[in-house]
Amino acid sequence: MTHTQKRILINNIVMVLSTLSAIIGICFLLWILSVLVANGLDAISATIFMQEGAPPGNINGGLKHALIGQLIIVSYATLFGVPFGILAGTYLSEYGQKSKLAEIIRDISDIMMSAPSIVIGAFVYAIVVAPMGHFSGWAGSIALTIIMIPIILRTTDDMLQLVPSTLREAAFALGAPKYKVIIQVVYRGAKAGILTGILLGVARVAGETAPLLFTSFNNNFLNTNMSEPMASLTVTIYNYATSPYEDWQKLGWAAAFILSMFILTLNILGRLFLLKKKGK
Repeated sequence: MTHTQKRILINNIVMVLSTLSAIIGICFLLWILSVLVANGLDAISATIFMQEGAPPGNINGGLKHALIGQLIIVSYATLFGVPFGILAGTYLSEYGQKSKLAEIIRDISDIMMSAPSIVIGAFVYAIVVAPMGHFSGWAGSIALTIIMIPIILRTTDDMLQLVPSTLREAAFALGAPKYKVIIQVVYRGAKAGILTGILLGVARVAGETAPLLFTSFNNNFLNTNMSEPMASLTVTIYNYATSPYEDWQKLGWAAAFILSMFILTLNILGRLFLLKKKGK
Protein backbone atom coordinates (compact mmCIF):
# COMPACT_ATOMS: atom_id res chain seq x y z
CA MET A 1 0.00 0.00 0.00
CA THR A 2 1.41 3.35 -1.05
CA HIS A 3 1.55 6.38 1.20
CA THR A 4 -1.26 8.06 -0.75
CA GLN A 5 -3.53 5.01 -0.48
CA LYS A 6 -2.83 4.81 3.26
CA ARG A 7 -3.83 8.47 3.72
CA ILE A 8 -7.03 7.93 1.72
CA LEU A 9 -7.90 4.86 3.82
CA ILE A 10 -7.32 6.70 7.10
CA ASN A 11 -9.34 9.65 5.81
CA ASN A 12 -12.26 7.36 4.87
CA ILE A 13 -12.17 5.61 8.26
CA VAL A 14 -12.21 8.95 10.11
CA MET A 15 -15.06 10.20 7.92
CA VAL A 16 -17.13 7.08 8.61
CA LEU A 17 -16.51 7.28 12.37
CA SER A 18 -17.32 11.01 12.43
CA THR A 19 -20.54 10.46 10.47
CA LEU A 20 -21.61 7.62 12.76
CA SER A 21 -20.89 9.75 15.84
CA ALA A 22 -22.98 12.59 14.42
CA ILE A 23 -25.85 10.23 13.59
CA ILE A 24 -25.77 8.70 17.08
CA GLY A 25 -25.79 12.16 18.65
CA ILE A 26 -28.73 13.29 16.49
CA CYS A 27 -30.64 10.10 17.31
CA PHE A 28 -30.24 10.68 21.04
CA LEU A 29 -31.32 14.31 20.61
CA LEU A 30 -34.40 13.30 18.64
CA TRP A 31 -35.19 10.64 21.23
CA ILE A 32 -35.03 13.18 24.07
CA LEU A 33 -37.13 15.69 22.14
CA SER A 34 -39.73 13.09 21.18
CA VAL A 35 -40.17 11.98 24.81
CA LEU A 36 -40.30 15.60 25.96
CA VAL A 37 -42.86 16.58 23.31
CA ALA A 38 -45.02 13.51 23.89
CA ASN A 39 -45.20 13.98 27.66
CA GLY A 40 -45.16 17.77 27.60
CA LEU A 41 -47.94 18.26 25.07
CA ASP A 42 -50.08 15.75 26.91
CA ALA A 43 -49.73 17.84 30.09
CA ILE A 44 -50.26 21.27 28.50
CA SER A 45 -53.58 22.98 29.18
CA ALA A 46 -54.94 26.49 29.65
CA THR A 47 -55.11 25.91 33.41
CA ILE A 48 -51.33 25.71 33.61
CA PHE A 49 -50.98 29.34 32.51
CA MET A 50 -53.86 30.63 34.66
CA GLN A 51 -53.40 28.90 38.02
CA GLU A 52 -50.67 28.97 40.64
CA GLY A 53 -49.11 26.00 42.42
CA ALA A 54 -51.46 23.72 44.32
CA PRO A 55 -51.07 20.90 46.87
CA PRO A 56 -50.71 17.34 45.55
CA GLY A 57 -54.00 15.88 44.40
CA ASN A 58 -55.45 19.22 43.35
CA ILE A 59 -56.10 19.05 39.59
CA ASN A 60 -56.33 22.85 39.36
CA GLY A 61 -52.62 23.39 39.96
CA GLY A 62 -50.68 25.45 37.43
CA LEU A 63 -47.38 27.08 36.62
CA LYS A 64 -48.38 30.74 36.58
CA HIS A 65 -46.19 31.53 39.60
CA ALA A 66 -43.15 29.81 38.08
CA LEU A 67 -43.57 31.36 34.63
CA ILE A 68 -43.87 34.89 36.00
CA GLY A 69 -41.02 34.34 38.47
CA GLN A 70 -38.75 32.98 35.75
CA LEU A 71 -39.60 35.90 33.48
CA ILE A 72 -38.82 38.46 36.20
CA ILE A 73 -35.53 36.87 37.30
CA VAL A 74 -34.24 36.38 33.75
CA SER A 75 -35.39 39.87 32.70
CA TYR A 76 -33.44 41.55 35.49
CA ALA A 77 -30.41 39.37 34.73
CA THR A 78 -30.65 40.46 31.08
CA LEU A 79 -31.09 44.10 32.09
CA PHE A 80 -27.88 43.95 34.15
CA GLY A 81 -25.83 41.53 32.06
CA VAL A 82 -26.33 42.86 28.53
CA PRO A 83 -24.98 46.41 29.08
CA PHE A 84 -22.02 45.16 31.16
CA GLY A 85 -21.20 42.47 28.62
CA ILE A 86 -21.40 44.77 25.61
CA LEU A 87 -19.39 47.55 27.27
CA ALA A 88 -16.71 45.12 28.46
CA GLY A 89 -16.52 43.53 25.00
CA THR A 90 -16.25 46.99 23.46
CA TYR A 91 -13.34 47.84 25.75
CA LEU A 92 -11.50 44.67 24.79
CA SER A 93 -11.98 45.18 21.05
CA GLU A 94 -11.68 48.94 20.69
CA TYR A 95 -9.51 50.09 23.58
CA GLY A 96 -7.69 47.20 25.25
CA GLN A 97 -7.11 45.24 22.02
CA LYS A 98 -3.90 43.20 22.50
CA SER A 99 -2.83 44.74 25.80
CA LYS A 100 -1.90 42.54 28.74
CA LEU A 101 -4.95 43.62 30.74
CA ALA A 102 -7.26 42.80 27.84
CA GLU A 103 -5.72 39.34 27.45
CA ILE A 104 -6.13 38.69 31.18
CA ILE A 105 -9.81 39.69 30.98
CA ARG A 106 -10.31 37.39 27.99
CA ASP A 107 -8.72 34.50 29.86
CA ILE A 108 -10.87 35.12 32.94
CA SER A 109 -13.99 35.30 30.75
CA ASP A 110 -13.14 31.98 29.14
CA ILE A 111 -12.70 30.42 32.57
CA MET A 112 -16.01 31.88 33.77
CA MET A 113 -17.83 30.51 30.72
CA SER A 114 -16.71 27.00 31.60
CA ALA A 115 -17.19 27.33 35.37
CA PRO A 116 -19.93 25.08 36.85
CA SER A 117 -23.04 27.13 37.48
CA ILE A 118 -23.48 25.59 40.92
CA VAL A 119 -20.15 27.16 41.95
CA ILE A 120 -21.45 30.59 40.93
CA GLY A 121 -24.64 29.89 42.87
CA ALA A 122 -22.62 29.02 45.97
CA PHE A 123 -20.54 32.19 45.52
CA VAL A 124 -23.63 34.42 45.33
CA TYR A 125 -25.09 32.58 48.32
CA ALA A 126 -21.99 33.46 50.34
CA ILE A 127 -21.84 37.14 49.37
CA VAL A 128 -25.56 37.98 49.03
CA VAL A 129 -27.90 35.42 50.60
CA ALA A 130 -25.93 34.71 53.78
CA PRO A 131 -25.38 38.40 54.71
CA MET A 132 -29.06 39.20 53.96
CA GLY A 133 -30.21 36.21 55.99
CA HIS A 134 -32.74 34.99 53.42
CA PHE A 135 -33.16 33.93 49.80
CA SER A 136 -34.34 36.49 47.26
CA GLY A 137 -35.08 37.05 43.60
CA TRP A 138 -32.28 39.63 43.49
CA ALA A 139 -29.73 36.99 44.45
CA GLY A 140 -31.04 34.77 41.64
CA SER A 141 -30.72 37.57 39.09
CA ILE A 142 -27.19 38.38 40.26
CA ALA A 143 -26.14 34.75 39.83
CA LEU A 144 -27.60 34.59 36.32
CA THR A 145 -25.98 37.93 35.47
CA ILE A 146 -22.55 36.58 36.41
CA ILE A 147 -23.14 33.61 34.11
CA MET A 148 -24.41 35.78 31.25
CA ILE A 149 -21.74 38.50 31.19
CA PRO A 150 -18.80 36.36 29.95
CA ILE A 151 -20.90 34.97 27.07
CA ILE A 152 -21.95 38.40 25.83
CA LEU A 153 -18.49 39.85 26.51
CA ARG A 154 -16.66 37.28 24.37
CA THR A 155 -19.25 37.36 21.60
CA THR A 156 -19.17 41.15 21.45
CA ASP A 157 -15.36 41.17 21.45
CA ASP A 158 -15.19 38.64 18.61
CA MET A 159 -17.91 40.29 16.51
CA LEU A 160 -16.42 43.79 16.83
CA GLN A 161 -13.02 42.49 15.75
CA LEU A 162 -14.60 41.16 12.56
CA VAL A 163 -15.60 44.69 11.50
CA PRO A 164 -12.97 45.82 8.91
CA SER A 165 -10.51 48.38 10.26
CA THR A 166 -10.90 50.34 7.01
CA LEU A 167 -14.42 51.37 8.12
CA ARG A 168 -12.99 52.82 11.32
CA GLU A 169 -10.22 54.62 9.42
CA ALA A 170 -12.71 56.11 6.97
CA ALA A 171 -14.84 57.44 9.83
CA PHE A 172 -11.78 58.87 11.60
CA ALA A 173 -10.71 60.54 8.34
CA LEU A 174 -14.06 62.35 8.27
CA GLY A 175 -13.33 63.76 11.72
CA ALA A 176 -15.66 61.54 13.76
CA PRO A 177 -14.63 61.05 17.42
CA LYS A 178 -13.93 57.52 18.61
CA TYR A 179 -17.19 57.05 20.53
CA LYS A 180 -19.22 57.99 17.44
CA VAL A 181 -17.18 55.64 15.30
CA ILE A 182 -17.92 52.81 17.74
CA ILE A 183 -21.65 53.57 18.04
CA GLN A 184 -22.49 54.52 14.45
CA VAL A 185 -20.02 52.40 12.49
CA VAL A 186 -18.65 49.48 14.51
CA TYR A 187 -21.85 48.57 16.34
CA ARG A 188 -23.86 48.75 13.13
CA GLY A 189 -21.44 46.45 11.39
CA ALA A 190 -21.58 43.90 14.21
CA LYS A 191 -25.19 44.24 15.37
CA ALA A 192 -26.26 40.81 14.10
CA GLY A 193 -23.38 39.10 15.93
CA ILE A 194 -23.96 41.08 19.13
CA LEU A 195 -27.67 40.23 19.07
CA THR A 196 -26.73 36.58 18.58
CA GLY A 197 -24.55 36.72 21.70
CA ILE A 198 -27.37 38.30 23.69
CA LEU A 199 -29.86 35.61 22.61
CA LEU A 200 -27.40 32.81 23.39
CA GLY A 201 -26.65 34.37 26.78
CA VAL A 202 -30.35 34.60 27.66
CA ALA A 203 -30.91 31.04 26.45
CA ARG A 204 -28.04 29.83 28.64
CA VAL A 205 -29.25 31.42 31.88
CA ALA A 206 -32.93 30.65 31.22
CA GLY A 207 -32.17 26.95 31.64
CA GLU A 208 -30.09 27.19 34.82
CA THR A 209 -31.34 25.47 37.97
CA ALA A 210 -28.39 25.06 40.35
CA PRO A 211 -27.66 28.79 40.89
CA LEU A 212 -31.32 29.48 41.67
CA LEU A 213 -31.46 26.70 44.27
CA PHE A 214 -28.81 28.62 46.23
CA THR A 215 -30.19 32.10 45.64
CA SER A 216 -33.88 32.66 44.82
CA PHE A 217 -34.73 29.19 46.19
CA ASN A 218 -38.40 28.69 45.24
CA ASN A 219 -41.95 29.65 46.09
CA ASN A 220 -45.08 27.63 45.40
CA PHE A 221 -47.14 30.82 45.18
CA LEU A 222 -47.00 33.89 42.97
CA ASN A 223 -44.57 36.49 44.30
CA THR A 224 -43.27 39.54 42.46
CA ASN A 225 -41.25 40.97 45.35
CA MET A 226 -37.61 40.51 44.39
CA SER A 227 -36.53 40.80 48.02
CA GLU A 228 -38.24 37.52 48.90
CA PRO A 229 -37.85 33.91 47.71
CA MET A 230 -39.27 33.65 44.21
CA ALA A 231 -40.48 30.79 42.07
CA SER A 232 -38.68 29.87 38.87
CA LEU A 233 -39.55 27.42 36.13
CA THR A 234 -36.28 25.49 36.37
CA VAL A 235 -36.46 24.85 40.13
CA THR A 236 -40.15 24.03 39.81
CA ILE A 237 -39.29 21.40 37.21
CA TYR A 238 -36.76 19.90 39.60
CA ASN A 239 -39.20 19.85 42.53
CA TYR A 240 -42.15 18.50 40.56
CA ALA A 241 -40.20 15.93 38.54
CA THR A 242 -38.65 14.40 41.67
CA SER A 243 -41.90 14.33 43.63
CA PRO A 244 -43.85 11.07 44.13
CA TYR A 245 -47.13 12.69 43.06
CA GLU A 246 -48.40 12.00 39.55
CA ASP A 247 -50.12 15.38 39.12
CA TRP A 248 -46.93 17.23 40.07
CA GLN A 249 -44.89 15.06 37.71
CA LYS A 250 -47.32 15.97 34.93
CA LEU A 251 -46.82 19.67 35.69
CA GLY A 252 -43.07 19.04 35.64
CA TRP A 253 -43.30 17.64 32.10
CA ALA A 254 -45.36 20.63 31.00
CA ALA A 255 -42.84 23.06 32.52
CA ALA A 256 -39.94 21.20 30.88
CA PHE A 257 -41.67 21.38 27.50
CA ILE A 258 -42.35 25.13 27.81
CA LEU A 259 -38.79 25.91 28.90
CA SER A 260 -37.21 23.70 26.23
CA MET A 261 -39.25 25.27 23.44
CA PHE A 262 -38.32 28.75 24.67
CA ILE A 263 -34.59 27.94 24.80
CA LEU A 264 -34.75 26.14 21.44
CA THR A 265 -36.43 29.16 19.86
CA LEU A 266 -33.77 31.54 21.20
CA ASN A 267 -30.97 29.30 19.93
CA ILE A 268 -32.54 29.04 16.49
CA LEU A 269 -32.98 32.83 16.32
CA GLY A 270 -29.35 33.29 17.36
CA ARG A 271 -28.15 30.93 14.62
CA LEU A 272 -30.34 32.65 12.04
CA PHE A 273 -28.92 36.08 12.91
CA LEU A 274 -25.40 34.65 12.71
CA LEU A 275 -26.08 33.05 9.33
CA LYS A 276 -27.57 36.33 8.12
CA LYS A 277 -24.37 38.14 9.07
CA LYS A 278 -22.19 35.52 7.35
CA GLY A 279 -24.37 35.75 4.26
CA LYS A 280 -23.65 39.42 3.96
